[in-house]
Amino acid sequence: MKQEILRHYNLILGSKSPRRQDLLKALGLHYTLAEIDVDEIYPPELVGADIARYLCELKADAYDSSLLAHDSILVTADTIVWLEGEYIGKPAGKAEAIEMLQKLSGKQHSVFTGICLKSRTAKTVFHAHTLVNFRKLAKDEIEFYVNHHKPYDKAGSYGIQDWIGYIGISGIEGCYYNVMGFPVQMFYEELTGFIAGIMETD
Repeated sequence: MKQEILRHYNLILGSKSPRRQDLLKALGLHYTLAEIDVDEIYPPELVGADIARYLCELKADAYDSSLLAHDSILVTADTIVWLEGEYIGKPAGKAEAIEMLQKLSGKQHSVFTGICLKSRTAKTVFHAHTLVNFRKLAKDEIEFYVNHHKPYDKAGSYGIQDWIGYIGISGIEGCYYNVMGFPVQMFYEELTGFIAGIMETD
């Protein structure tokens, strides 16, 4: 039933992330890409998951709903790292990437991904939360990773699927794919439920 209803809708992915694109393909879902550019600024009182939820909805609201066909669903997402009450986004360059990894070294942090699904008539926002533990990283390990992998497009300046994940992450609690930027199992359940709800009201 779930696979059947997915065939009736076209997905529009409002994300430049190659990892999110690859994970959607791995789910067997066909989609087109939409360019959505927003200033990722959030109200200062927001913390943790609320930031990721706010930013993914901000991206969705920046897309003109009139451009959505009746059988189209826009998907937007935002992933953040949250460490000891501090928001950690994407690094601006090498120095900031090294600084971020030094902060994460030897500590546990949270990864939140907010996802927004939007049709012409409905919208929903949800999020996933994963706890990630880093062992104490040596300075030369951090510098090697940043120099060779240039993780400037990644929240927290690291990819769990990269070299730093192999040698530095001692454990996680929650969805691995969420740390990559897209909690695919939760997304699949939410998407099929969202579509079923639309079909009931049409």
